[in-house]
Amino acid sequence: EIRSYDIPLCRISLSLLEYHHTPRGALAMLCNLPHQIVYYSTLLIIIAVGLQFNLSGLGTRFDFGWFLTYLSPFMWGGLGVGLSVSLSIVGAAWGIFLVGSSVLGAGIMAPRIKTRNLISIIFCEAVAIYGIIIAIILAGRLKPVNDIYTDDGEYTHNALFTGYAIFAAGIAVGITNIACGISVGVVGSGAALADAQNASLFVKVLIIEIFASAIGLFGVIVGIVIGTKAKIDSS
Repeated sequence: EIRSYDIPLCRISLSLLEYHHTPRGALAMLCNLPHQIVYYSTLLIIIAVGLQFNLSGLGTRFDFGWFLTYLSPFMWGGLGVGLSVSLSIVGAAWGIFLVGSSVLGAGIMAPRIKTRNLISIIFCEAVAIYGIIIAIILAGRLKPVNDIYTDDGEYTHNALFTGYAIFAAGIAVGITNIACGISVGVVGSGAALADAQNASLFVKVLIIEIFASAIGLFGVIVGIVIGTKAKIDSS
């Protein structure tokens, strides 16, 4: 018997090892080994950085608030713009992957479903368009300004607010669109399979898919509301 564990990358190696009658405890340990390496490596890096800051007299900088206020607002704004479009594309690609594989697979037995199930692909592509629209709006709120420092050499409240607002809008839209893309992909995949079995089910499942696609609009609305309040100026 060949068991498939939770880690996809380990499935092939597990099958080969079980073929040679390797104990199951050893298989589980081999699958968990990469995760343990990442965990302990991250923990070691955090401890090393913390010791370096404390022993060099910079312990006060080992602070999340200092990290937020020290970095440039333009960096936060750029991250927000980038995350908005990149995470939205990830959600769209994920949805298209789920829908496309089901449409192609079920289309072999029922070729009639290939055309009208393309609407599921369009819904997934709309998720990426949401991210691009918000990224364009947020990018328009950023402009090069030299006088963004106070007399103490710190960033002005307006500059910090703009950077944080654009970052928050971008991350909100991106994560929302990932969830939206996965939701549309799963429902669209089910719609294709249901349509292959019974053509009368397509319209009923399509209504569910429309509601799944509307989830992304919530993030878009919030992103627009936050983004329109953000503007870097020299005041």
